[in-house]
Amino acid sequence: NLNRQQYMVSHIGMKKTEALKAQLAEINPFIEVVIHDVFLNEDNILDYIGQVDVAVEAFDGPQSKATLVSTWRKHRPNKPIVAASGVAGYGSSNTVETRKMMENVYVVGDLTSEAKIGQGLMAPRVAIAAGHQANMVLRLIMGEK
Repeated sequence: NLNRQQYMVSHIGMKKTEALKAQLAEINPFIEVVIHDVFLNEDNILDYIGQVDVAVEAFDGPQSKATLVSTWRKHRPNKPIVAASGVAGYGSSNTVETRKMMENVYVVGDLTSEAKIGQGLMAPRVAIAAGHQANMVLRLIMGEK
């Protein structure tokens, strides 16, 4: 994922969870980061994120995205989720937006761009979407909807 995320060459060979934990420790060595290196599915999603105030979807695969959002809405309808869709390619950054799609469901992206041959996930739009997601989470935590 070096082409679209903020990993360094030194992270090659590491699992994403371990690389992210290392980066977070460099940013703030005073926090505790607990990683879970598991494949999330409908049966275990709530075991890992069921107690959070805001869920953030950051999967690559559409099936995983759909499973997380639908499971979240079914079991945590009063808690918000911030997802992303349509951030592939190198098109205009101005098309990446945050939209409230339904009660407690926010989606970041242009909702049309898809990853395919010649139109992969590229760092600029993925980073813009991640920034939008982080900002939406902060707004929700601060009570703004």
